[in-house]
Amino acid sequence: MSLSDSLMFNNRNNKHLIFNNTSKQTDRHNHKCLMMSNKLVTSLYHTIGAHSSDVNCVAFSNGDLLATASADKTARLWNTDDFTEHKHSPLCGHQYYVHCCTFSPFGTTLATCSTDGKLILWDVKTGKKSAVLHHESQNSIRVCRFSPNSNYILTGSDDELLCMWEVSSKKLIRTFAGHEASVVGCDFSPDSNFIISGSCNGDLQVWDAKYGHGKCLKYIDEGHDLGVSCCQFSPTYGSAKFSSDNGTVTFMFASGGQDDLIKLWNFQAVLGSAAVSVNLKLTLKGHSGPVTCCSYSHDGSLLASGSIDKTVILWDAIHGNSLHVIEGHVRYVTSCSFSYDGLFLVSGSNDRTAVIWKITNEDELFKNIERNQSQCDTEEVKPVNKWSVEEVCKWLEEIGLEQYKPSFEQNAIDGTELEVITDSMLQQIGLEAMGHRNKILRARKILQQGRQVKFVKDTNMMDVGVPDEFLCPITREVMKDPVIAEDGYTYERSAIAGWMEKGKTTSPMTNGTLNTKQLTPNRSLKMLIQRYLQGQ
Repeated sequence: MSLSDSLMFNNRNNKHLIFNNTSKQTDRHNHKCLMMSNKLVTSLYHTIGAHSSDVNCVAFSNGDLLATASADKTARLWNTDDFTEHKHSPLCGHQYYVHCCTFSPFGTTLATCSTDGKLILWDVKTGKKSAVLHHESQNSIRVCRFSPNSNYILTGSDDELLCMWEVSSKKLIRTFAGHEASVVGCDFSPDSNFIISGSCNGDLQVWDAKYGHGKCLKYIDEGHDLGVSCCQFSPTYGSAKFSSDNGTVTFMFASGGQDDLIKLWNFQAVLGSAAVSVNLKLTLKGHSGPVTCCSYSHDGSLLASGSIDKTVILWDAIHGNSLHVIEGHVRYVTSCSFSYDGLFLVSGSNDRTAVIWKITNEDELFKNIERNQSQCDTEEVKPVNKWSVEEVCKWLEEIGLEQYKPSFEQNAIDGTELEVITDSMLQQIGLEAMGHRNKILRARKILQQGRQVKFVKDTNMMDVGVPDEFLCPITREVMKDPVIAEDGYTYERSAIAGWMEKGKTTSPMTNGTLNTKQLTPNRSLKMLIQRYLQGQ
């Protein structure tokens, strides 16, 4: 265990950990209960577009950081409270593609590995390198994983070797040889005693990480046809729920491969011996292309998988049911990771973006709508023409457009001016995005009709209970045929198609360049809109 992680371990009662472990406990419990309904809903929460090439890996820490690793040779750190970039980011130390990034269990260290054959350990507080390690062959390192006890880190390489390093001494202590192709996936069991690894030949192998057995304990010849791409142990299944120093342990792990499949495996072993059994439990079918990544939520209730088919699928981690399909990327999904509280999922892609998705379920969504409607009905509305500039700016915050407060303040836009402001006037004071201008005009119309506009960031609701996700950003009307554009936003098909037909090459929402006119149907959102309208 590293010194910094040891200090964190020995001070679990400090204020930061009390916040993480107790104040978030209720949210995690409520979230787990929500997932039991099997009616998941995801909404686009934030898009990171800072990388200049493919985003190869994404990883949440157990605290307040998100890491992204890219083919642009950098890794970046982001603050999860507002997804602004960390003051010590980007992390520049690799000469080639950064393939993987992973946090130590206490989040104090970030590990990155690259085609340049280096494993770099970074101190996330300072952004400085604490170690630079490499396989003797100096071949490309494809994957890296910390042990749950923070003592070790694994690396898998194109030299067909799996190496285990001691974090405190920064020394190589074990080398596992047995694969006959690049090692592209690996993970420690929750007790840190065993290792699972997979290669692009399609085999999975089990190794002893504690008792000194050098040979492979279990060889699964055909784990996946054409190659394994990822593997991960469930953090909560079986013996993961308690610590055991003797006897038999049971775990479950997931693997993904080039055969378009996710597989769930039952793992059983006798501590201290070479007796290990691995049996296929379930085969999950849903992707239409090779699976590139898989990730468990920290409570073990959900499993996410990403694919070349550009989607992320959320699965019931125990029973294997498909719960929700996320469509939004315009190229391959390369990586995915759950936030520690399970409320968010981040996905990375060859489209050079990392997208943060908020996870909820239909029941909770509609409960929030009802609560919002009830609150609107009971609140008195102050006439718009009586608003001060400060109150107008407060209103901008409520509808989620606080970035324009300086423009409104500089131009002294009070309630009287708000009532007569036009689209061209908004454009003149700096609001270039058409979607944002339309949103302001739509919200103002509601105010003029004597209704209160409420915008709740946690549920993206506006317009007297109508979820903002249901409204086209361009027309601000409820969508009939929602589609996802390259910028990650959903629009009414006719509206965004008309926008593009006018020769527009930028996003209506971000002003970023749209490199493709491809539109992806948002079937999940269309179904929710239809259910909502039927209930009116």
